[in-house]
Amino acid sequence: MTDRSALPASAYRGLLYRALNPRYAREPLSGEGAAKFGGRFNAMATPALYTSLAPDTAIREANQVGTLQPTVLVAYRANIVHVFDATDPASLAALNADAATLADPAWREKMLRNPPAPTQALATRLIDEGFDAMRIPSYAPGAGGAPNLVVWKWNETVLKVVDDEDRLTRF
Repeated sequence: MTDRSALPASAYRGLLYRALNPRYAREPLSGEGAAKFGGRFNAMATPALYTSLAPDTAIREANQVGTLQPTVLVAYRANIVHVFDATDPASLAALNADAATLADPAWREKMLRNPPAPTQALATRLIDEGFDAMRIPSYAPGAGGAPNLVVWKWNETVLKVVDDEDRLTRF
């Protein structure tokens, strides 16, 4: 296991966006969907929030297959302390990983055949080493590698839903 202090970490403070399946709109901080099914950067049973730095990227992330489906766009005020930058080749190399590993379109198949997929194993390692999130490029069609953050550790101090008019409780 690598000492986290040997891996570069940065903070992220600012707005993040998610386009949620409407079934999760009342609980935008749950991470339940990702935990239930697993994701590119979280193994099953590990909650995660897949967020984007721009609203249009969040919509592309949530609707990667076929025609646009109903979504609820949510904004968060973020104050995340330990972020691993997986867009930096040197940081990835320190973990014996590279951009091709992250972008592997076969991650789902690998997860089903021999869990965890390499991308999930990388995420688990970063979680174990104390990282709260990872900066990654978007792999959604048309997103052009726009920046995303996968958040693994959060509470209402780290992520605060922007809902000044209390709209989500009326959803």
